Amino acid sequence: MTTESDRAATAIAEPAELRAHMGPVNPLAERKVLDRLDGHCRDFIALSPFLVLATADGEGRADASPRGDAPGFVEVLDERTLFIPDRRGNNRVDSFGNVLASPGVGLIFMVPGIAETLRVNGRATLTRDPDLLAPATVQERMPTLGLLVSVEEAFFHCGKALIRSKLWDPASRVERSRFPSLGRIMADQTKAVGVAEAEANLEEAYRTRLY
Repeated sequence: MTTESDRAATAIAEPAELRAHMGPVNPLAERKVLDRLDGHCRDFIALSPFLVLATADGEGRADASPRGDAPGFVEVLDERTLFIPDRRGNNRVDSFGNVLASPGVGLIFMVPGIAETLRVNGRATLTRDPDLLAPATVQERMPTLGLLVSVEEAFFHCGKALIRSKLWDPASRVERSRFPSLGRIMADQTKAVGVAEAEANLEEAYRTRLY
């Protein structure tokens, strides 16, 4: 069995050691990074119904949060600015709290059926500007908050991860019965609610509080 000292001995701790271990960067991988959103990036974002937002707090503790809505829910305000409307959730606001402490963010946009993804890195601020929030109204509910992302890097990521995982392959879909419902999980983990009540609450939230 690998011990803690074994793991420490094989760990990589310095950037130079990492580069020596991995070898040189592919020149094309270096050149593909843009400092703005070109037409291809804009078109991909317009097709995307889902992204992952990565943030970290002031002490470097990381968090990744899913964001999803109808394709194109993220608005490209200009070639260096994105607007992401916030939808109703549980009010933990982990990502927003992190942005206040450390504004650096990373986004990964996905489009069902396309293996490649779009990565966008930049700095974010919170906005409650009604001129931005009002057009994002869905089912008569205007978001109360949104995220403005100032783009510093944008580039497409090859599809190897999604191809290996067969993420979009219908044959890879997992039958829902193979994993417990979220209501069951919440009941087991919190001990604060029964399974039937937790599942009823969740079903109601999915039905009436998506927006």
